Amino acid sequence: MAISATTRPLRTGEENGREYWFLSDAEFSLRVARGEFLEWVEYVSRRRYGTLRSEIDRIAATGRACVLELELEGALHVQEEVAGACTIFISADVDELERRLRERATESTGEIEDRITLARLQLEQAHRFRYMVRNDDVTRAGEVLAAIVERELTLSCVGSPVPGELQADRS
Repeated sequence: MAISATTRPLRTGEENGREYWFLSDAEFSLRVARGEFLEWVEYVSRRRYGTLRSEIDRIAATGRACVLELELEGALHVQEEVAGACTIFISADVDELERRLRERATESTGEIEDRITLARLQLEQAHRFRYMVRNDDVTRAGEVLAAIVERELTLSCVGSPVPGELQADRS
């Protein structure tokens, strides 16, 4: 999995290069200007997040497929820029998302409200993704994600779909 870069500060227990590459605003801007990002966005908290091309190269050098965890705008950009990219929209119940954010207590009330508003808008764009997985049960959702990734890796190696496979999980 690629490690994203961000301008947000480290949270307790996080480590640079493990959860994110934590960059200053100036460093992030410099890397954007140099074209070092495959994609980047400014999120509701005015923090920027993005995928460094060096992360893609790092993973490719190991012979493995690269998985990116992106928000809507970044995922759609990658879908346009990277031939054969497989996008998976992971949906969650908005009320559950709000509960998790409030329980985590790392954002202000205003930031949480902004994130909830954005989540509702993003749900309206789920149809633009190749797959949609509902994250209502972490075990089941994880199994569906693993099956999709396995299928996509198999397809990229052999080039032809297996009729009817995973149709129930695709929306």
